[in-house]
Amino acid sequence: MTFLNPAVLFGLLAASIPVLIHLLNLRKLKKIEFSTLRFLKELKKNKIRRIKLKQWLLLALRVMIILMLVTAFARPTLEGISIGGTTSAAKTTALFILDDTFSMSVVDQDGSYFNQAKQTIKNLLTQFEEGDEAALILVSSQPDEINLSTNLSKLENELGELKISYTTNELNNALVQAAQVISASENFNKEIYLLTDFQKGRLTVEENLENLGEMLKENVRLYSFNFSGKEVYNIALSELKVNTSIFEKNKAVSFSVNINNYSNQPADNTIVSLYIGGERSAQQTVNIQPETAQTINMEAPVKGTGYVDVFTEIEEDDVLQDNKRFTSVFIPEKINLLLLHNNPEDSKYVQLALSSSSTSKNFIITSKRLSQLPGLPLNNFNVIFLVGSNLPSGINKLKDFLNNGGGLVVSPGSVQNTAGFSNMLTSLGLPSATQFIKLDETGQPFEFEDVEFEHPIFKDIFLDETKTEIESPQIYSYYRIQTRGKGKSIINLVDGSSFMSEYSVSEGKVFLFNSTPVTTWSDFPLKSIFAPLMNKLVFYLSSKNKSEADYLAGEKINVNISNRNLPQIRIEKPGKQEDLINLTENTDSDFLLYSATHKAGIYKFYSGENLLDNVSVNTNPVESRINYITEDEFDTYLQKINFKGTHVRIGKEENPLQVILQARFGSELWRYFLIAALLLALVEMTVARNIKKELAEVKD
Repeated sequence: MTFLNPAVLFGLLAASIPVLIHLLNLRKLKKIEFSTLRFLKELKKNKIRRIKLKQWLLLALRVMIILMLVTAFARPTLEGISIGGTTSAAKTTALFILDDTFSMSVVDQDGSYFNQAKQTIKNLLTQFEEGDEAALILVSSQPDEINLSTNLSKLENELGELKISYTTNELNNALVQAAQVISASENFNKEIYLLTDFQKGRLTVEENLENLGEMLKENVRLYSFNFSGKEVYNIALSELKVNTSIFEKNKAVSFSVNINNYSNQPADNTIVSLYIGGERSAQQTVNIQPETAQTINMEAPVKGTGYVDVFTEIEEDDVLQDNKRFTSVFIPEKINLLLLHNNPEDSKYVQLALSSSSTSKNFIITSKRLSQLPGLPLNNFNVIFLVGSNLPSGINKLKDFLNNGGGLVVSPGSVQNTAGFSNMLTSLGLPSATQFIKLDETGQPFEFEDVEFEHPIFKDIFLDETKTEIESPQIYSYYRIQTRGKGKSIINLVDGSSFMSEYSVSEGKVFLFNSTPVTTWSDFPLKSIFAPLMNKLVFYLSSKNKSEADYLAGEKINVNISNRNLPQIRIEKPGKQEDLINLTENTDSDFLLYSATHKAGIYKFYSGENLLDNVSVNTNPVESRINYITEDEFDTYLQKINFKGTHVRIGKEENPLQVILQARFGSELWRYFLIAALLLALVEMTVARNIKKELAEVKD
């Protein structure tokens, strides 16, 4: 037994007062002469003896009344025992950790795990008293600050509005935040309610463990509710990857789809559908064995331009949120090209190759001198061809262009300038030109040594894909360039230097040629491969594979808004929802960090009617693995975080209210002690009246 107000126990000293009064009032009975009859004398002795016994009983009753009253005010409790109507009235701080991740969407005979958990919290709220405070912590995401509230009806209303989240998170993160909040509370009862399915892999990882012993002390109680139990049948799409690197309207695009069977039974005749631009474009049937994965390739033409939404879908199972996977591709309706040169003759063959092809109707070509670069709006262009060996200014504009995902093709100018060309390459983050090589009159021209025909720019460039040969041009002048691990050499010369190489610079791509595309340096512009190669470079550099920038639900999206024309960004979210973000006047950043990505799907960012970016958000495959931790594994976790309080498991078949009332403080007994004091007082009054009457008779 424990006492909530132990200081009141000093009042037990008052129990000595009736004893003192009794001792002070003791007096010898006055002798009264009676008849000498033996019968009458014996009768008198018996009556006096009974009166003395009743006086001692009266004294005991008065002492007991004081003891009962003092004990009642000290509020005694019995731990682990619950008696109806005796629950503790001590103030309580309660934190409800609700697992709202999509593994909780599994439905059993009692409904979804998530709805069961919400109803459990509502039932628990009914047993809280006025002055108790509570807060709700969601596993999917935790705000920076949790505010406890005594308005429990408001908390119940918020609970009713909650829905399953597509975001995955660790249980440990929610417990850490709960520990921080509850350690600051001054209430006597400190309780954490954990309502989850205890999915394996989402508890925490070893490096995220921390010592919470100073916050989760002995007076903290953790009540855990495990809603799992059903054998779950879940087939999940874990990846949708775009295999094609060059996108052209009405041309086929290849996709890889990963399908996982996370259940204990085979998934036979599972239909996988591919949707492009909202239309079903392909479909396959697969058979997947239990606890295995399978990758399939799907191919279909893309009929639209701009950002084209793509998603794959499978049939319904026990978990719906991972049955879709999203991505998008970008095919410009018109490709804006910029030719930069010191001498128009240097870019003549490039411009001719781009303007005379069958795809030239898709190109808008602008030709400018390099000296005009600082004043050009580079964000208006998809691909830039830079033919020059010296760049006196504007290098930062080119770097910004690459940072924004632009494509750049660099060739030296026809006027030899090794130092200038090398400095320009270094400024762009490319390897420098170490030496200028020029063929003398007696030497043999240089030729190609090997070509990386597996590169996407050579796909569909040959009529017969089995005969991939290129007639090597005769090269008379070039700069010796080695990739030095910064990029990939696609065409090498016989001396090992790279004739054409590819580099990734920030978000952009760069192709570097070591020879000027003029006939005085080589006959490359006259070869049949030149024009198709220039066109392929344009399509390759202007194509955007958005699967490379795949985000998971709950992650922040970094959006390029440099092309905005209004101080407001409109976001179209999945489910036909919208967000508006007003940019402050002093905002000069070209990027927006957007965090409200709680649902899987496509997020579209607009400035007015101008679509700035198209971002796909998908679920985390970790959440799809429907395996559960054991009780021992959770106990081990509590030991690792140094949990010092009391952990109480509440099973599905148990009455949560009864278990919690027993575990909290057991039963407060003050009501019983008060009732006992009142009953003793009634007995005391009866005994006192009886003694008074008998004393009067004796006196008479």
